[in-house]
Amino acid sequence: MRRRGERAPKEKVAAAEEEAKGTGRKGEQGTEEYQCTGLLEQDFPELCARSGIAGIPRVTLRPPPSFPEDEEPAEPTLPETLARIQRKFSFFQPCIQVAREPEDPRSVRGIFLRGWKVEEEMLGVLSQCLPALAGLQAVHLWKVGLTEQLLPALAALLARCPRLRTLSLEGNPLPEPAFHMLMGSDSTLVHLSLRNNSIGDAAARLIGQSLSRPGTSNRSLASLVLSFNRISDLGASYIAEGLRLNRSLLSLSLANNNIGDAGATRLAKVLGPFALTHAEVVERRRLLLAEAQGRCHTTSKEPESWNKRPSSQSTSAGPEKLPPGKQGKAPTKKKEPSRKEEARPHRKAPEPRAARGRDSRSSTQEKLSSEALDLAEPLNPLLEEAREHRGSVILPGNRTLLNLNLTYNRVTERGLGAFVAVLEGQRQQKLKALGRQGLRCLSLERNRIPPGSPALARLRELLPPQDAPPGASQEEQEGGT
Repeated sequence: MRRRGERAPKEKVAAAEEEAKGTGRKGEQGTEEYQCTGLLEQDFPELCARSGIAGIPRVTLRPPPSFPEDEEPAEPTLPETLARIQRKFSFFQPCIQVAREPEDPRSVRGIFLRGWKVEEEMLGVLSQCLPALAGLQAVHLWKVGLTEQLLPALAALLARCPRLRTLSLEGNPLPEPAFHMLMGSDSTLVHLSLRNNSIGDAAARLIGQSLSRPGTSNRSLASLVLSFNRISDLGASYIAEGLRLNRSLLSLSLANNNIGDAGATRLAKVLGPFALTHAEVVERRRLLLAEAQGRCHTTSKEPESWNKRPSSQSTSAGPEKLPPGKQGKAPTKKKEPSRKEEARPHRKAPEPRAARGRDSRSSTQEKLSSEALDLAEPLNPLLEEAREHRGSVILPGNRTLLNLNLTYNRVTERGLGAFVAVLEGQRQQKLKALGRQGLRCLSLERNRIPPGSPALARLRELLPPQDAPPGASQEEQEGGT
């Protein structure tokens, strides 16, 4: 009797496990048997039904109705009143909004999910639907209950969408910092919005490391929105560290945070000349030695394109020249003409980047995405022309960032003075040969700067409105909650 009593519970547990496995296999087979056609209206409901998801969201082409009151007739009838109520409350019904290409109504360009929770089962359905959309360029997830457990699966899903360039994850706060995994060196995202996600200094540190480190860097991201978060001076300093060796980011928004003069000063310093750390100097010398020995491809962690250096920079390797024994092995002058011929395309390639930042007011995000991918491979910032000052190796600083938004923070005249000093230095030493003009737009509205400040007047002289690239200050001041 004791053995039977012991076996019965075990047999029940085993039977339950087998039943669960069988159900899981059936669900997997049901979803795997279905081949997506690329039509979201057809694939999404079918996969939801096969996965057993109740209350399938609608797929609609029209945006939800706005909240302003409709004009009521003098004596509305009962059908008109019911239709009006239905229009108002349809805003809260789960739906997937799609944006299509004008010339091809069947091609989905953007996906919008707003205000309903995306759980594991739904994410599994999307992981089959979205990669089948060949023209998908943008995904917007607003308040979908994203968790740190689902974020890796979302990142893997986005990596399977070949043309995806824009990702918006707004209103999805995570208890643990994990958004940095979307900004790795292998990421293809061009526009990333992490607005209103309760991002603090710990998450800002990981985001700064994803922007750049001595051995690796994000080379695709052109626009990053971190507004309406909880970033303080410490977090701003972490992001400033990431801007040291990043040469792809054109626009950065830190609006509506808790940044004061200390954080603003750190951001300003990285835009001007700064000294390399000991680890960066060692890495720079290693790259210079590899270049002198003719090794364009090394086994280091940085991208291979970072080891390709235009000859316009090769003759000024910086103060840390090679030892006499190594200098004899450097390429002779007979090889210089061929190196200059190879470097000619590199001199002309960065010009579209400057034009993009200057003329982007009339361009769309899709156009900016395609231009960002067509740019020439960037030069490793550690191989930029440097100078020596009191035993330190000085780089010219980040001249790629064009737009910086610091509205609604705690910056005073002291932080503003740091930016004015850097901008004056950038105007004196323009790097037009590399297509880098330096900061073109600095938004400091709603800070602690008096309107009659002389530094503010000087800033307006250095950054005329007509030369400033578009900022998202007004857009981010609205709808940030």
